[in-house]
Amino acid sequence: MRTMTMSGFKSRRVEVLLSLFLLTLTPLPVFSSGKKERLDLTQILSHMNDSAKRLKTLSADLEYTKVTVLVNDFATESGQMYFRNAKSPDILIDFKTPAPKVILFKKDKAEIYQPKINQIQEFDLSKHSQLIQQFLLLGFGTESKEMRKVYEVKYLKEEQLGGDTTAILELTPREESLAAQLSKIQLWISEESWLPVQQKFFEAGGDYSVARYSSVKVNRNLPSSTFQLHAAKDAKRVKM
Repeated sequence: MRTMTMSGFKSRRVEVLLSLFLLTLTPLPVFSSGKKERLDLTQILSHMNDSAKRLKTLSADLEYTKVTVLVNDFATESGQMYFRNAKSPDILIDFKTPAPKVILFKKDKAEIYQPKINQIQEFDLSKHSQLIQQFLLLGFGTESKEMRKVYEVKYLKEEQLGGDTTAILELTPREESLAAQLSKIQLWISEESWLPVQQKFFEAGGDYSVARYSSVKVNRNLPSSTFQLHAAKDAKRVKM
């Protein structure tokens, strides 16, 4: 078995945390005015600000694809995502295919439950609060002025995607530490519903991930049990 150095362990830990953060990025619910108009970046961000003030809960179907460019490998997971806004937001992602897996973010901890091996991995996120905040800026009630402190935001163009006319926004990290992980992020925002229908995350090494959202429901009642791991009593817990 290969022995991992301390620097290699830390690098792997950051990589795992980054993967978790990418999975938490969810669309901002912006309510349609009922009348289509050609918008610029300022107007688009204004819609996002309005939605941030209204957001309490969100649920959606999620399709998440990780692409490894060098070997042209596409790995796709599908399931549901649930979000509850609070001082410390709660996020649960319940993947059904190809293998069941549940990811829970709650306070300063992340847990990954894999039923097939009956194991729960625990991650202490308390020392990564700044990195968490930079990713949560993309979809959990943060106003655009805060987002623009971390990213340079551009409106690229309109594009048809899945029957929707979308506005594509491109976000480029301002800080070197974040840019070392993600070179840029693109958001496809429907001009009818003003909901992001796709997000694409470009890693510095060339690989990328794509998140597609559908059946989005906002401000529905989500019981507290939604944000709990319903694991087997004998599930093994492993601190990472």
